[in-house]
Amino acid sequence: MEYSLFCHHLYALSVSPVKKKLGLLFVMLLLWVYMLYSCVGYCATMPPSLVVDNNNNNRAKETDFLGKYAEAESGRPDLMMSKLLSRPQSSWTEIESDYDEPAVRRAPRDFSKDEADRAEDWDDGRRVSSLSSFSNGSGSKKLPQAIIIGVKKGGTRALLEFLRVHPDIRAVGAEPHFFDRNYDNGMDWYRDLMPKTLEGQITMEKTPSYFVTREAPARIYAMSRDTKLIVVVRDPVTRAISDYTQTLSKKPDIPTFESLTFKNRTTGLIDTSWSAIQIGIYAKHLDNWLQFFPMSQILFVSGERLISDPAGELGRVQDFLGLKRIITDKHFYFNQTKGFPCLKKAEGSSKPHCLGKTKGRTHPNIHPEVVQRLRDFYRPFNMKFYQMTGHNFGWD
Repeated sequence: MEYSLFCHHLYALSVSPVKKKLGLLFVMLLLWVYMLYSCVGYCATMPPSLVVDNNNNNRAKETDFLGKYAEAESGRPDLMMSKLLSRPQSSWTEIESDYDEPAVRRAPRDFSKDEADRAEDWDDGRRVSSLSSFSNGSGSKKLPQAIIIGVKKGGTRALLEFLRVHPDIRAVGAEPHFFDRNYDNGMDWYRDLMPKTLEGQITMEKTPSYFVTREAPARIYAMSRDTKLIVVVRDPVTRAISDYTQTLSKKPDIPTFESLTFKNRTTGLIDTSWSAIQIGIYAKHLDNWLQFFPMSQILFVSGERLISDPAGELGRVQDFLGLKRIITDKHFYFNQTKGFPCLKKAEGSSKPHCLGKTKGRTHPNIHPEVVQRLRDFYRPFNMKFYQMTGHNFGWD
């Protein structure tokens, strides 16, 4: 009798739909609890690299699966994911590196030539460009529409830093030297160096050695025949002395300025093979550029006026680039100690900004006779340059 009653109840349980479902859910719940327990135990014994290695797609997928599973089953996704995905975060100093700009990736080349000058160019270009590129997450990288092509020791760094105050100008800080030293790297490499720009903004770079590089005009023309070119020129005698002063600061044992200037001091024959002298023959170099670009696409900025009237020269540059005149007198103050204008507020900063200690060096005393001979040498070239540009820069 008891056996038949037990069978009767078992039969009733088996045929009751509700009780069948409850029994099935109970079995499934036991399986889910077991699986969850197994997964948590597995995660606790995993090496940390399995979870934090973002470069391994398969491991990332496994972590994502476990996180979703824990969210569905435990109802505590915040706790589970915090355990699985906890990792040390990079500090802000690692990201911004004191506003240092990533080094320009150069092509293999002879590093013995003018290495000291390249180091100085890098030192001057490293300050604020990283902040701009870091914050400018949108936009796209484009080849430059305007390039400051010269001249060395003419004031190109000052011009670039002043222009970067304009909201519609984005420029790479370090000199890419693409069209003279790194051309074999290709246009994609060059474009990748540029900062991101939005529609209507102008991408710029500056490399003063382009002006004296014979291949540069044809190469820039091949990139875009519409490229706007800016040349900062300065009294070639003063420029040569400044060039020598820069080299002297890094190589104190070089010969005197006078001995490098002349092939023969007695005859007074100038050594035009010396780069400090050769760069200042502006008319010769300009003729090379005019084989590819019309004068309407080249703007000449006076290095002297960039010091005496920075807002006036910047106004001309903004007009040339087709931009609204935003950079005005209110952006500058004259630093008596350095002897040149500085920015009241630099790009991405609320503090005054002057060019670094490598600018405004005291020139060595050069014998007046040597200076006069150099002026006599440059005079016909200067006259030709005035005629070509239609502007008298007043160097004589």
